Amino acid sequence: MLTYLYLFLNIFSISYPLFKTWDERVLMRQNQKEIWFSIVIVAFVFIVWDSVFTSFGFWGFNQNYLVGLSIVNLPIEEVLFFFCIPYACVFIYEVIRYYDKNNSVQKWGKRINVVWLLLSVGLLITGWEKWYTFLTAILLILLLSVHQFVLTNNRAYLGRFYLAFLFILIPFLLVNGVLTGSFIPDQVVWYNESEIIGFRLYTIPVEDTFYCLLMMLSVITIYESSLRRKGNVQKIGYE
Repeated sequence: MLTYLYLFLNIFSISYPLFKTWDERVLMRQNQKEIWFSIVIVAFVFIVWDSVFTSFGFWGFNQNYLVGLSIVNLPIEEVLFFFCIPYACVFIYEVIRYYDKNNSVQKWGKRINVVWLLLSVGLLITGWEKWYTFLTAILLILLLSVHQFVLTNNRAYLGRFYLAFLFILIPFLLVNGVLTGSFIPDQVVWYNESEIIGFRLYTIPVEDTFYCLLMMLSVITIYESSLRRKGNVQKIGYE
């Protein structure tokens, strides 16, 4: 059974969102093209990053929890992770959109963004010589800075995203906790201790939280941009 653990976590993460895709309330069915366009672009970047870090031994995978199929040097489960988890997170984001129709958190978006920007700078200063810490922090600082100082069309969705991110962190802590060794005899994904600062949330390297934010904010940014090009903002009141 444990051989299929990572695959099971992927299937578990995406199964309910896929089941609810045709729920008219969460707007997933009509936006499939935009959702997958955003996920594929971000997944490509993160898979390349993942493959390079794996080849350099910055992290790796325990074969006892894998089915044994690989793409390049990554387990098939790891590749699926970059599609299943973002889809589940977009679902959470759309649920927030449905239940908070008035976008009551809109005014908090850039304020929360500043907090994460400062935390990311602190992470960079703390672990600038660690490859995983450094790259995660510097990329997130760039993305957050774009949202803070460049983008003018993010006012409507940035607050909504950060509210959704609070809920995204719940399954993130559960899934990533298992992957890093919580509740099981060993780790599914191991990290080279010389490339992280060493502070963990139970078994999860703190960098993973910033990595999750980087990945999901990238997906939502592209997704919202795609929706605007499609014209959905005007048609269904996304603002």
